[in-house]
Amino acid sequence: MAVRLNEDKKTVELLKEGLRRKGGYCPCRLEKTEDNKCMCKEFREQIADPDFEGYCHCKLYYKSKD
Repeated sequence: MAVRLNEDKKTVELLKEGLRRKGGYCPCRLEKTEDNKCMCKEFREQIADPDFEGYCHCKLYYKSKD
């Protein structure tokens, strides 16, 4: 398993700026809860699934099976 940043540098730049503005909370989520703190609970659960391959909700991170 490997987790990496999105290959699109502009997307990464915009999302990191959103994270800074929201104090580390996912810029794609409305609520500021611990579940939405980056790396969000949803993606942590997806990472734990050995069959999951894909992007997190906001597309900042990508998990590959390799």
